Amino acid sequence: MDWSSAIPTFLITLREGVEAALVVGIVLAYLRQAKQPQLIPYVYWGIAAGLTVSVLVGGLLLQLLQQVQNVTTPDVVVLRQLLETGLGVFAIAMLSWMLIWMTRQARSLKTEIEGSVQSTVAVRGAAAWGIFSLIATAVLREGFETVLFLAAQFQAGWTPVLGAIAGIVGAVIIGVLLFKWGIKINLKQFFQVMGTLLLLIVSGLVISALRHLDAAAIAFVQLHPQFASLCWSAAPTCLLGPLVWDAHAVLPDQEFPGIILKTLFGYREMLYLGQAIGYLLFLGLVGSRYFRSSSPPKDNAALKTQN
Repeated sequence: MDWSSAIPTFLITLREGVEAALVVGIVLAYLRQAKQPQLIPYVYWGIAAGLTVSVLVGGLLLQLLQQVQNVTTPDVVVLRQLLETGLGVFAIAMLSWMLIWMTRQARSLKTEIEGSVQSTVAVRGAAAWGIFSLIATAVLREGFETVLFLAAQFQAGWTPVLGAIAGIVGAVIIGVLLFKWGIKINLKQFFQVMGTLLLLIVSGLVISALRHLDAAAIAFVQLHPQFASLCWSAAPTCLLGPLVWDAHAVLPDQEFPGIILKTLFGYREMLYLGQAIGYLLFLGLVGSRYFRSSSPPKDNAALKTQN
């Protein structure tokens, strides 16, 4: 069994799961410190609700894709490719936004969460609902990102789901180590490494999304030959331009080590100009913003002294 397709979902779910575990751990620690043990069960109810909704949404989305996948009529082929393109773009946007947002918020995460919990606990009659909503939203947000990525990788089968489950288990273990046993983990280094890997994995999604868009254009032109002018590049592509390289005889992306490079870094044995440009543009734009947000803020006082 090929486990390579489980690696990206494992890494993404592990990272997103650790973010959710941090929120849960901070809330539990604050409630214990504030001597509000009656609210602790609502934390676990929030976790259960967030996971349940994520699984339901994922199941419905994967079932829809399965039904569309089984239909081979020309119109549905175009629709399927456009649907997978849309899911890929949505997953790219969500994962990129969360990657940058979480990196920027990491320095003040504990203070903001404790402030939210403090204000929630202070409101009589609404404390339980507030804690439940805070946790459920945090878990659902991370779960929804994983669901989108799984949907974007639908053609890889059910193996990515196993990677997602392993990632959740890993996140729970890290959460227990941090908040139950008090073991110190360098979270800054963890998020830096995982963030860089996530950036490269999402860059690979850009290549896949462009391939699905090109397949949709090809199917549409075959269905409506009068729109053949939409294709500006020669066969076998429609929108991707000329072939940049063809390494299928040297480093195929369905065999080791090419499949690992494809999984983690977006490598393709056959890469077209449009895909290469999209990949580099994404890395340049999103990558630069991510690394700027992850760098420590400059000390304004130090800058004034230097001036």
